[in-house]
Amino acid sequence: MPRPLLEVADILREHGATWRSANAGHVSLAQLKVMSAIQACRTAALGGHVEQCQDCRHTQIAYNSCRNRHCPKCQGNTARDWLEARQAELLPVPYYHVVFTVPAEIADIACHNKSVVYDLLFKASAETVLTIAAEPKHIGAKLGITSVLHTWGSAMTHHPHIHMIVPGGGISMDGTRWISCKPGFFLPVRVLSRLFRKLFTARLQAAHMAGRLSFFGKHANLANTRAFTAWLDTSRKPEWVVYAKRPFAGPEAVLAYLSRYTHRVAIANSRLVSADKNSVTFRYKDYRTKNRERHKTMTIKPHEFIRRFLIHVLPSRFHRIRHYGLFANGNRVANIARARELLDVPALQDDTKAHTQDNEPAGYVKPCPCCGGELIIIETFERRTQPRAPPQQGVGP
Repeated sequence: MPRPLLEVADILREHGATWRSANAGHVSLAQLKVMSAIQACRTAALGGHVEQCQDCRHTQIAYNSCRNRHCPKCQGNTARDWLEARQAELLPVPYYHVVFTVPAEIADIACHNKSVVYDLLFKASAETVLTIAAEPKHIGAKLGITSVLHTWGSAMTHHPHIHMIVPGGGISMDGTRWISCKPGFFLPVRVLSRLFRKLFTARLQAAHMAGRLSFFGKHANLANTRAFTAWLDTSRKPEWVVYAKRPFAGPEAVLAYLSRYTHRVAIANSRLVSADKNSVTFRYKDYRTKNRERHKTMTIKPHEFIRRFLIHVLPSRFHRIRHYGLFANGNRVANIARARELLDVPALQDDTKAHTQDNEPAGYVKPCPCCGGELIIIETFERRTQPRAPPQQGVGP
């Protein structure tokens, strides 16, 4: 795939220093590390190697990747490896996509309480689905859940929500049979919404009582228990948005969806249109309008672009993909084997391929861009250095 003409890294290199200076004292260490990693990604700062074609002798430089999970250029290989592991876990049943989101007022306080609020979002949404699905009048079974956290809207605004992929059925509570949900219908979204609201607000109230939340600016008064309780009561009144989409068209569609969603970052390089000293223009979808009219462009100041990009940096060691119920890490292998047994389908062979240090499949032959021949590595070089004899033909991405 050809390298985009404009990248987030280009904007950070051009405007990052002045943005850091203008926001000194208000930038977290995690955000600084992300900026540094993206700026250095696939440059001489990280070292690399020289590749040469066995046939036509074409040579090119390939610089190392930063492998930061927020880098737009480094998620492809990570997503591929993750998907290979998930492929053997897919069951031959319909899968549903459920989205849980929170009101804008709660999203506001999540900005300064990411670890706490995002964790509550995961736990409350998973508990909601597992609880409702276990009721005999709905499904009466224990389900498996894969949850993915997204914190952005299409315009990179702060919009935390959970994308949940769930098989349309589960193992009965006594473990003796597989129970499917009604064809084309998963669980009632209004019931999910109300229980989710109840569970989330109760957990958020408990976090406040335990002193785990911080408040700044216009929300500073919420540090007071009475003020927080009154504010939370207003958030309980409207319906919370829970959306269940139609089932996927087979396991392959589930994998295709996951490949787009699991390792996505706030904005892909392909959505960038232009950038200069005064502005950045990018494509986005306006979901308030219909179909073709959704696709629009937005132009904002470079410093505002950087601010929007960095508010989606996750806390260190925070897991944005989690598994619950049958797919919980402790018993996932045994539960999936039992599910396949109850569905009377053979267990899949684990054909996960080994990968090299550079995240290519073992035995992978990289083709020459000129003649299609085999490229081999003829030299490696360390960080912040250049090859001893720079190639004269082309430079790799």
